[in-house]
Amino acid sequence: MIEGISAITFATHDMRRAVHFYRSLGFEILHGGEAAPFTSFRAGTGYLNLTVQPDKRWSWWGRVIFYVADVDALYERALAAGWQPSTTPRDAEWGERYFHLTDLDGHELSFARPLRP
Repeated sequence: MIEGISAITFATHDMRRAVHFYRSLGFEILHGGEAAPFTSFRAGTGYLNLTVQPDKRWSWWGRVIFYVADVDALYERALAAGWQPSTTPRDAEWGERYFHLTDLDGHELSFARPLRP
């Protein structure tokens, strides 16, 4: 059912600085930018995302995004296994349906599927 890793998301305290860093390495911005709370770059066939975490203490390390065949079916499977996803499946403005689930060690996992092929 898991098809691959789509993206990794890193938290940053300073989006402007982080965007400058990744653009200087040749990453292409697809969504967001220096003033946005969320920015997505192309990374080969996947994505590198940045999200603003303004607090100087990290409340999370980041997020791994897995593409799956059926977001809603995996959500129901997680519930049936007794897990408590932090979000319900939803369609995002960047073109994916997704939900989040935190593993037992505190790592945030996102399970997603593009809305359009």
